[in-house]
Amino acid sequence: MKYEWKKEEKYLYGVKQKIEIIDVPNQKFIMINGEGNPNETDFSDRVSILFTLAYGIKMLFKKMNTNENNSSYTDFTVFPLEGIWEKDSEEYFNKNKLKYTIMIKQPDFITRDIFELAIKNVKAKKPNKLYDEITFDIVEGGKAVQILHIGSFDTETYSFEKMETFMKKEGLLRKFDYHTEIYLNNKNRTLEENLKTILRYSIK
Repeated sequence: MKYEWKKEEKYLYGVKQKIEIIDVPNQKFIMINGEGNPNETDFSDRVSILFTLAYGIKMLFKKMNTNENNSSYTDFTVFPLEGIWEKDSEEYFNKNKLKYTIMIKQPDFITRDIFELAIKNVKAKKPNKLYDEITFDIVEGGKAVQILHIGSFDTETYSFEKMETFMKKEGLLRKFDYHTEIYLNNKNRTLEENLKTILRYSIK
């Protein structure tokens, strides 16, 4: 049986253009940190290496015996790319000074042992020093406010303003200075006006 996040986790990914409050569970991710403009090559290189490993994990899991994994699933759909973004303290927004962690969620049945074997396999097939920067860890969940933004990344400000207005009205405060973005489609294969991005603030 194949685990498909679009069907199994609608409460996290079936987001509408209406602000909602949700409880985000603790989740497993493969992650890599970076700094600078997301339009530069270094960012796309990190995205590429992360997806290479994500598909490496998927293929390894398919080859493994289901009984050994203690799971009824024999395959899964690779989750979408996510990013945690942090601006610098300057008032003027400068993309070149962004700090980020990009990550791809892993199903609960993916273990650290599977991750370590998969990363060993992909490093052997196509060596890249960026593999050494990838980690496998649990990201703590909690209450959050989220909205679906449709359109260019450069117009996300309007959706963030809606979220902040909503939070002020409801008496909610952000837990962190950074925010999360979840990219539901591939920006290289999608018209800019059709891009779908979940924007999320962790709240107290």
